[in-house]
Amino acid sequence: MDQGTLAQAFKSWLSCEKTAVLQGGFLLASKNCQPEPLSSLKREDWNQIGSPIVNAVKEICGHTLKHTKGTLFWKKKILCIVWSKLLEMRNTEDIDMRWKDDPLFAVQNSLPDINHTLLFELVKSMSFSTIYVELLLCFQPSERCKELQLLVNHVTSNSTEADVKLFLEVWWELLKGRRGPLDTLDQLFTAQCSRLLTSTTEPSPLASKRFKPDPESSSTCMLNVLFEGLREIKELLTSSEICYFALSNCLDTLYTYYLLNSASDLPIELKLQNVSRTVNLRKKNESVDEFDLVEVIREVERDLAAALTPAETKPCGMTFIQAMQVTLEIICSWEVMGLLKTPTNDPSPTSIRLKESLSRVLSSLEKLSHAKDLIGNGQTLNNLRVSIIGLLTSFSFKVPECSTAELAYISMVIIDNQLNGFQGLPELFASKLSQDFNEAEWIECLERNKSMFQTKHLVMALISTLIAKSQSDADVQHCKKLKVLIVDIFCQLSLPDKNSTLSQILSISKKGLHGFLPSSMTAGFAEELNLSFNSIIQSGTNSSLDAAVSAVAQVAFQNPEAALRRCCQMAVVNLRSHSLIAEILQHLPGLMSSRSKVHKDTGDNLMCRCLQDTVWSKLSSTQEENQFLQFVTALMKCNLIGSEGEKLSFLPPEEVLRVFVQPYLSSGSSCSLEICLRLLGSTLSQDCESDSVHWVMSCSPFPLLYCLARLLNECCRCWELPVEGDTPISIESKELLLSVLHTLGTIVGKEVVCAPDDWSRALFWLYSQVEELDWTVRLCLKEVWGEHFKYEVPISLLAVCDLPEQEWSGLHLPQYGQGTGLLAWLECCTLSDSVHKTMVDSLSLNLLKPEEVNMFSKGLLVAVSQILPWCTAGEWDRLLKVLQELLQFNKLYVPFSLEYVDFLPLLDLRPFSVELRLSVFLLRIFQLLCSSSCSDWLMQKGWVHTGRLYATAMRGVINAVCEKLPLPSTTGSPKSAVEKTGACSQEVLFVLGQLFCHVLHVQVMIPGQPEALFLCALEILTHYEAVLSAYPDSCTALQGLNTRHFFTTIADNLQCSDMKAVLHQKITQL
Repeated sequence: MDQGTLAQAFKSWLSCEKTAVLQGGFLLASKNCQPEPLSSLKREDWNQIGSPIVNAVKEICGHTLKHTKGTLFWKKKILCIVWSKLLEMRNTEDIDMRWKDDPLFAVQNSLPDINHTLLFELVKSMSFSTIYVELLLCFQPSERCKELQLLVNHVTSNSTEADVKLFLEVWWELLKGRRGPLDTLDQLFTAQCSRLLTSTTEPSPLASKRFKPDPESSSTCMLNVLFEGLREIKELLTSSEICYFALSNCLDTLYTYYLLNSASDLPIELKLQNVSRTVNLRKKNESVDEFDLVEVIREVERDLAAALTPAETKPCGMTFIQAMQVTLEIICSWEVMGLLKTPTNDPSPTSIRLKESLSRVLSSLEKLSHAKDLIGNGQTLNNLRVSIIGLLTSFSFKVPECSTAELAYISMVIIDNQLNGFQGLPELFASKLSQDFNEAEWIECLERNKSMFQTKHLVMALISTLIAKSQSDADVQHCKKLKVLIVDIFCQLSLPDKNSTLSQILSISKKGLHGFLPSSMTAGFAEELNLSFNSIIQSGTNSSLDAAVSAVAQVAFQNPEAALRRCCQMAVVNLRSHSLIAEILQHLPGLMSSRSKVHKDTGDNLMCRCLQDTVWSKLSSTQEENQFLQFVTALMKCNLIGSEGEKLSFLPPEEVLRVFVQPYLSSGSSCSLEICLRLLGSTLSQDCESDSVHWVMSCSPFPLLYCLARLLNECCRCWELPVEGDTPISIESKELLLSVLHTLGTIVGKEVVCAPDDWSRALFWLYSQVEELDWTVRLCLKEVWGEHFKYEVPISLLAVCDLPEQEWSGLHLPQYGQGTGLLAWLECCTLSDSVHKTMVDSLSLNLLKPEEVNMFSKGLLVAVSQILPWCTAGEWDRLLKVLQELLQFNKLYVPFSLEYVDFLPLLDLRPFSVELRLSVFLLRIFQLLCSSSCSDWLMQKGWVHTGRLYATAMRGVINAVCEKLPLPSTTGSPKSAVEKTGACSQEVLFVLGQLFCHVLHVQVMIPGQPEALFLCALEILTHYEAVLSAYPDSCTALQGLNTRHFFTTIADNLQCSDMKAVLHQKITQL
């Protein structure tokens, strides 16, 4: 705060009636002192001359209530004015400058000149020692020492008991230091000292090289002044109490300046006992009206802290030996005088303080770390030690202890007033002291001061107390109120502290707080749970996420298991709520079962168990299954950071694998294999730190691979009639199986490559187990085998492919005899993209031999017919690519017949040759599949799946055809470009007509006439209509009439009247 601001701040209180009273007191004292000036006042004249000043000060301070901040503030104001007047008298600054710069100029100028005797006598008369020290500390270190020396000179000259008491009180206050931060008066007086003393001590040009004292030497200077002052007046002390006070000051100074390296504190129970005891002792010696309990407690705590806090600066002039010698001299002198005798009556606060000071110093002196620095002066140390031991022996009185009721009362006062210095008291109050209170009073105090208990540590302490009370004969209503208070306090914690508390609660019991409370105290929780979650779901994304997280944390704090079970239920049953619930749980990692909490014997993960109990066996719709999968997947994401910086997930994927996948990987399982495989795929897709072994390697990956391989091996039975008690694996599950087997195989293969020695035994075990399975299944595990095993295929495949012997070996399989090479070749093509490329590149086919190409084409037709019904969508996609490549390079011969044409079209169909021939090839396949010899080959589901695959293939063909004729509405081409591309519109219409006929032909042939083909035919008509609209000149009216008639005739072959009617309506619109 600058000088101008300070002047403005004090303008109001300088110009008031109180300063006039003060001025009057000084003027009257000056009049009494005449003919001598007041600045020549002697201490023996103070009682006569200084009484007007004392009366004025009493009048000023009497206008406000005693022991209030206003009283203390005016006391400091008065002392600040008087001391500033003294400093101003030493100042040689020009009066014009002082008038502008000095905010106290007006009041100082109104007072007569004074001296330090007046200041010291005023401090002594009004017991202003504490305020005096606060202002003394505003001086610079060197000036502070000078001012202290003036005081010591005053009290050591013709000393009285009051002088000694003042000296010791000032010493003790200096040890305790400043009460707190600088107030406005401190700031003003600091500025005054800096300005006035700087101007009086400013060096002349001739003295620019004068020695400047080191500010850090002030502590040494002060110690010298204090110890030497006490040495001078030691013979004048005649009271044991004063001697106890003085010796305690000496010992505490010795301890804090020389023996104590770091601050310490008493255990809170001992500290509370000390404070309570001192309060009781002081209460006996003070009147009830003057006793301010809060201020006394605050002062006692300050006394305790002063003796346990090292000095801010270590002395560098007065040595430890010198300080010990003075202390020893004083002890010896007072022992001779009989002043250090054992208290006969109840011990006073000063005697108890002396006993504690003696114990602290003795304990520190007995440490070798101090003794080794005293080489050559060990006798002084030993003498002091012996003297202290002797004193302690004589001070063998029992220190009185307070009752538990007194301790409880004092602790309540401390907490109610939030006094500093009692950091451990809230925990003691929450635990041990709770037994010493009346329950109602204790809970009321807790309720008044909830903010003091808002830490995770104190919440756990309160929980322990609540559990103990609830299991005793405590009043149930009080326990309920305490529970509500604890929940309220928990809700005010920060989110990290909430999570830490939830983690601790969960480690105690899965039911948390309710796991230890009787049912009478948990009644109504179900309604609270319902209300919390209903509010979250109804508000949805419109509500604050923080509010939702807090609501879930509140119920989870009381019963984590119940909260998690409700989370699981809501996430699966309520439409689109899974994302919100997952996001809430991601903010509450305290509910996460860490690996250390999972029981090794049962592997019990609370979240997994809640999912298992509430929703896993009750998924009743595809929607619920999808929400369950999305919810679990969201919880498995590594969005959390652990204590060591590692990434964590709320629900570890290995736990999901262990609980929801591994137990159900069998065709006879009651659980849906498809959802298990989807979960497995989701777990394997989760991130894993690149520099660590993948988590799946700790989950028995090789038995898992074998289990998946066995399931894949059984997929060939997907179209067989189910045996009683056995559910065949669906074709959809086969798709998932292939995906997860590839993903898991890739992960395991990489780990095997990194540490082959660690996994070789397991690798060979897996190989021996899958030898009994189909060769295609073993081929799917090639990522796992790596370089350890070759590709093993039927030997008939080697007859149609040129494959290197270093990588491929033939197997003699009875079901793959002569002529089955193309079948094996096609099966390899469907396995993976890499094998597919190898098969196409290594195909052995001589295009120069028409018979060989013709035989290859016929054989391929039969082979595709054999594997088509068992192809998944992915396999079928690879197979179509093979057929397209073969057609593109003329390796597959497919003659195109005009069986759906009444006349020879004069069109250029060469750009559409691949599409037309592929469509005809697929038509021929279904003509073979649907022939009378194969009529009972497939069950109805198989025909539906096969029709779906055919529809997928035809959509690809339709798209390829339409891409060759961009429509004006979908391009930004200029009109000339559109006219140029429209030249092939007639060809496109012709090809679309052929495809329409092929699709309906196949639909009519397939048993049940699958709906997928009907939809595909509708799509073709839609494209046909779009082309006609874009290029109306492509078709004449007569051609259009004939086409509609022809399409209608084809559509009439459908059995379903609804499908037929829709197609007729669509054809009419062409």
